[in-house]
Amino acid sequence: MIRLQNINLTSPEAIQRLANNHAIAVNLRDAFPYPYTIEDAITFLGLAENGVLGHVFGIYEDNTFVGCGSLIPQHDVYRINAEIGYWIGEPYWGKGYATETVRLLLNFAFEALNLLRVYANIYEYNIGSMKVLEKVGFEKEAVIKSSVIKEGKIIDEHLYSIRKT
Repeated sequence: MIRLQNINLTSPEAIQRLANNHAIAVNLRDAFPYPYTIEDAITFLGLAENGVLGHVFGIYEDNTFVGCGSLIPQHDVYRINAEIGYWIGEPYWGKGYATETVRLLLNFAFEALNLLRVYANIYEYNIGSMKVLEKVGFEKEAVIKSSVIKEGKIIDEHLYSIRKT
């Protein structure tokens, strides 16, 4: 059983230990650096504490940090939406943590934040994340052609969303 807790209760060392992994970074925006240093973790925690990154949570199994999840509420006419994001440390892949994290984040988005829609943008090669989202009830809304450059390659982005029922 996993739980979400304020990311600022997580040590920079625990974050850096899992985040310093190309297999994670390749699926995230370039703002998530690789290699990932202790200084990067400290900067990340400062941004999270100041609310710059929306609602950021550490993902824990018992007392073990296994990853990070977030919701970024949108503004102005998009204020009924939030973008969801998550990453799980590679030692914890294949154990259902991503699926359970998405469920917990959706509960927070729809109940605590009273949002109507949550969406995610997934790179074309991240089939695992697409399967996680589909398992939880997200629907693919669009494939946005040639919209992302990652590691020098132009790729498509898949837009997924789920609405409060």
